[in-house]
Amino acid sequence: MEKLILLPVFVQVLLTSVVMVLMGRRRIRAAKNKEISVAAFKTMNLTGANEQVIATSRNFDNQFQMPMLYLFSVLFTLQLGLADIAYVALGAAYVLLRVLHTAVHIGSNTVRLRFNVFLLSCAVLWAIWLRLLWQVLVG
Repeated sequence: MEKLILLPVFVQVLLTSVVMVLMGRRRIRAAKNKEISVAAFKTMNLTGANEQVIATSRNFDNQFQMPMLYLFSVLFTLQLGLADIAYVALGAAYVLLRVLHTAVHIGSNTVRLRFNVFLLSCAVLWAIWLRLLWQVLVG
């Protein structure tokens, strides 16, 4: 089970990497099209950049916020020897929701849908942490 619990982690790492590459490509295209100056990258002042550049940059930042709490939960679960199919399923659900959130954020960027997917992913993350807390306290 220890190996299976890492599969969603690998998908999360892949997602972050894909967003990073897409962000770089969109930034370079915006600089080539003179939407933003190359000097703007010194301070990451994206004023004047198109919505795609800004949304992709924000999404990349998002990959280092709540997903870090998921990654820590996996480390604790493994360290405590608690890995089971429930954690694998919850982890897979969390990461799939993160993929959906990213698709919406860097695609249509429909705020209501993006927010609802985000909240659902947070609920799954809270379920992971509450289950972990329960297992630590109750055993």
